This record gives sequence, C-alpha cells and structure tokens, in this order.
Amino acid sequence: MKTNMSSNARLSFIERLGYGVGDYAANLVYSAISAFLLVYYTEVIGASAAAAASIIAISKVFDGISDLIMGYIVDHTNSKYGKARPWIARLCVPLAVCTVLMFSVPSSFTGKAQLVYMFLTYNLVSTIFYTGVNVPYATLQGLMTTDQYERGLLGNFRNLLSTFGTMTINTVVLKMTGFFGGGNKYAQKGWTITVAILMVLFVILNMFMFFTCKERVTDQNKEKKDGKESVSFVKGIVSMVKNKYWLLMVCNLFFMYFMMSIFFGTVLYFTKYNMGDESRYAMVANLLSAAQIITLFITPFLMKKISKRYLNMTGMAVVALGCAIGGLTTSYPLICMTSVLKGIGFGFAGSTMFGCLQDAITYGEWKAGYNAAGMGNAAASFCMKIGSGLGTAALGWILAAGGFVEKLGEGMTQRSI
Repeated sequence: MKTNMSSNARLSFIERLGYGVGDYAANLVYSAISAFLLVYYTEVIGASAAAAASIIAISKVFDGISDLIMGYIVDHTNSKYGKARPWIARLCVPLAVCTVLMFSVPSSFTGKAQLVYMFLTYNLVSTIFYTGVNVPYATLQGLMTTDQYERGLLGNFRNLLSTFGTMTINTVVLKMTGFFGGGNKYAQKGWTITVAILMVLFVILNMFMFFTCKERVTDQNKEKKDGKESVSFVKGIVSMVKNKYWLLMVCNLFFMYFMMSIFFGTVLYFTKYNMGDESRYAMVANLLSAAQIITLFITPFLMKKISKRYLNMTGMAVVALGCAIGGLTTSYPLICMTSVLKGIGFGFAGSTMFGCLQDAITYGEWKAGYNAAGMGNAAASFCMKIGSGLGTAALGWILAAGGFVEKLGEGMTQRSI
C-alpha cells in the first residue's frame, strides 16, 4: 500500500491531545453505561436485573452487525475531511441525544412498555450511534500517521484521557444525581439532568477532536471499478480472518474490556451492599484509574526500550493477578490494593493495545494488498463491545440468580448480593 509523503509524520502535542480527548468524550458514554446503566435500570426505574442483562446481551448481536457495516462505510468514504472524521462530526449530536433518552425511561412505562423502551434506546445508543462515532474514531488513529512510535503515543494519549473520562464519571455522577434529584441519588430527574450536562460536554469535545486531528494516510493503490474502490465486504472479512496478528489483538481487546466492565459494574453494588457504605465506591474505582494514569505517564519512556507487545502482555498478566487476589477477599484495604494492581496492569495493556491493533491492521493491508482499515477496526470494536456487554450482562444474571431485589428503597432491609 502506497501512502502520501506526510503519512510518516511526527504529530504535534495538540494533535495528540485532540485525539486523546476523543476517548475522554467516548468514556462519558461508555463508562456511564458500564458503571451505572444496570444500576439505573434496577435502582431508579425498578426493572428486573435479569431482563436488563438479557436486553444488553441480545443487543450485542445487532451491535456486532452494525460495527462491520460501519467499518465498510468508513473504508468506502471519500470526502475532503477524510474517511473517519466526517462521521464523528455527523453523529456525535444524535448519540448525545439518545444517551439522554436512555437514562430517561418514563415513570409511566411499566412491564412490556418499559422493556421495549429500554431495548430501543439502548440499541439507538450502542448499536447505531456509538458505533457510528467509535468505529471512525478507532480508524482515525491509523490514518493520522504510519510512524509506529507515534501510533504508540496516540494509544497512550487515548488511554490516558479515557481514564480521566472514567474518573470523571466515577466521581461526579452520584454527586450530580443527588444534587439535581433534591438529595435523592436515585431520582429520575437527577439522572436525566446529569446525563444531559455530560452529553453537552461530549459534543464539544468531539468537535474539538474533529478540528485538531488530520488524516494523512491515504491508499494510492486502490482497486477501482467505475471510479470506486472494489474491495467487497466479504473480501474485507477474509483479509482479517487470515491475519493472525489481528486475531490475537481482538482476543486481547475482548478480555481487556470484559475485565474492565466486570470491575466497574460491580464496585457500586459491592460497596453499597457488602460493605454497607456506597461512599467508598469512588475511592475503590478511582484508585484503579489513578494507578492507571500514573502508569500511562511512564509507558512512553518504556516503549522506547520495550516493545508494545511485551508491555501489553505484562499488563494483562498484572491485571489477572489483581483479579485473582480480589476474588479471594472482602477486606477493604486489600480491595483497594487490588484496584491499584489492576490500574497498573490496565495502564500497560491499555496504552499499547490500540497501537498494536493498528500495526496488525497495517500488516494485513501489506499482506493482502488493499485497504480494509475501517473493517479491521470495526470488527475489533465489535469484540470490545462483546466483552464489555457480556461483562455487564453477566453481572445482571448473577444478581438475578442471587435473588437481588430491584429498586431497594428506604425501609427495606439491605442484604448482601
């Protein structure tokens, strides 16, 4: 694949920051869903944990299909703004609006009407508009430069800012819902206003990324037919399946997001019911994020000495160790310690996984002789969402199997889950 003269460019700080800000914005949606959507469904609107989990799990089938379709669309987009950036600008506002609707289930809806509303709004967010923004965003990293170190730095900035986004959600959501809910953290009004404010910030940050980032990598060796690229949908799928490095990376992404979803999804329930003090939620969750941020500042220096691959493998091993220890204790100090361990592991693995993914996709393009970056990132995004969705769904099913009482109100006896 031939590329233009500036494709191997060293990027400015503002451009790296602009790209990272995109994942900060994305985590205002992603982390809200991972950490609080199941809480919202069960504690605010009183939906069944099992039903909510099933909706999330079933929706991932549609989500996977939409990822591949969006990847195909990105690969076949040609505009003056490039392949990826136009979709971010077009779809960030619809995504923001639908996210507010998802956290605004009408109180008059009960039974089937409630479940239908949950299913429709969840799929509008996750299947359609989040996919429409996130697949182009992931593809953009490989289109900004072909320099491997710069791609590693972009991945580092992306993971660093995404962690700040997660910390923002973990820190402010319950405080904001309590403030706007008149002192009740689980009042519908508080959740609607809180998410609406966050989504205004989401749109502003996405537009900042749109204006600061540039696409430099262009395919000059396109197979054409009637003036258009002739890389078919099936041809793009086949090229990915034959790329063993891409297959390894999507497995890596699946397990990474499964573990993150399990952690952030369980923390509030664990601190509220097992510890009897939900105010500990922010500390347990943010210790992971703080350790991750510190690690992310270190990784750019380590990447000059150690390959992204080995850093990623080390990180995943440390995360596994933290999860194993956390599964054997209910001690608050030990739980905090495991959060730090997981944060260090996620820092190493998270800062390198997207750079490794773009390198694997570039290898596949070189081997196949044509560009399928959009579909490569789309299928990887699908595996990330499957990992995240199954993590959230598994939590819901476990809550239901344990006899969890939805919308536990005042005057009811709290019990362990």
